[in-house]
Amino acid sequence: MPKVTFIKDGKEIEIETDDVGESLLQIATDNGVQMDTACGGNGICTTCMVQVQEGRDNLGEMTEREEIMGMDPETMDLRLGCQCKLNGDCKVELAY
Repeated sequence: MPKVTFIKDGKEIEIETDDVGESLLQIATDNGVQMDTACGGNGICTTCMVQVQEGRDNLGEMTEREEIMGMDPETMDLRLGCQCKLNGDCKVELAY
């Protein structure tokens, strides 16, 4: 079972989940981790942006919406939580 570690306000929140292929935003929401989303998870704002600390290779490929919003597909350091799909363990810091 993959583990997602969310870092929010300096605190780490670890969540084990069966939701492989689900967005980080949905996993956070389902587990009571507040992640801002001004656009409702449609990938047209950056309020759900996360900085990937560990596990870049365990996240789905960057989407076109993420690239349009300025994310860099070469580094994959910053991702949109609503577009980023979980494939394995990762650690991300919430930007907002």
